[in-house]
Amino acid sequence: MLSYKALTRSGFTGSRTGDDALSAIPGTGTSPHCSLCDSPAVYHDRVTGRHLCRDHFIADVEARVAETIRSRRLILPGDHVAVGLSGGKDSTALLMILARVLLGIGNVSLTAVTVDEGIHGYREDTVRSADELVKKYHLPHITVSFVDLFGNTLDAFLKGREPEACTVCGVLRRKALIVGAERAGATKVATGHNLDDEAQSVFMNVLRGDLPRLVRDSGSDSKGRFIPRIKPLMHISEKELAVYLMLHGAWPDLPECPYAVHAL
Repeated sequence: MLSYKALTRSGFTGSRTGDDALSAIPGTGTSPHCSLCDSPAVYHDRVTGRHLCRDHFIADVEARVAETIRSRRLILPGDHVAVGLSGGKDSTALLMILARVLLGIGNVSLTAVTVDEGIHGYREDTVRSADELVKKYHLPHITVSFVDLFGNTLDAFLKGREPEACTVCGVLRRKALIVGAERAGATKVATGHNLDDEAQSVFMNVLRGDLPRLVRDSGSDSKGRFIPRIKPLMHISEKELAVYLMLHGAWPDLPECPYAVHAL
């Protein structure tokens, strides 16, 4: 997980609200300006070499997400998109960006779906964070709990099986998210998988020799048996999403999942 401290060491040294520019250019004592205007830069894109100010950085991220949606036909007029909202960094950015970029697509509606696994001392805060964000954007919000769906909390399921936490949770969460999407009457399910997640997935599939997964399209299920899952953030890096949230003053300062120590 990308922390605020790690982010400031890797290309962004502004405040969480984005009011400060990048640190001074070595040897000059001056801060860089945006490559597209005269405003102070807050982010250096190492791929393009551009320095971007707050407004141009936000516009760039949103434009790239919009292009991913358009070119891959992820969301079409008339779609009802269930947005998986855990309350964490990536899903928070996903909901914010979709709420902004979909304004220009006719007759598209959003419903946030939060899965409450029942992780004591952790999920209470993230569910609260998700609810506050949804209220800000005046969107419907459905919460699906493991207790209601499977009869018990994740904590109870994992007693004595803690090393299996991520595997068990992943399977149950995917099921719960689909149930929430069905309850919302959604035609698509959007998740917050970013460019780093996609790269990791490709790497793991290569190691496993799982070629079918390497060519699988992230757009929709070809047989039409399930609600298609889409990944609008698949071309946006984890760091870019973190900066996007900081510039909006929306960084979710939440505890880490206690089972994260068992993740790969």
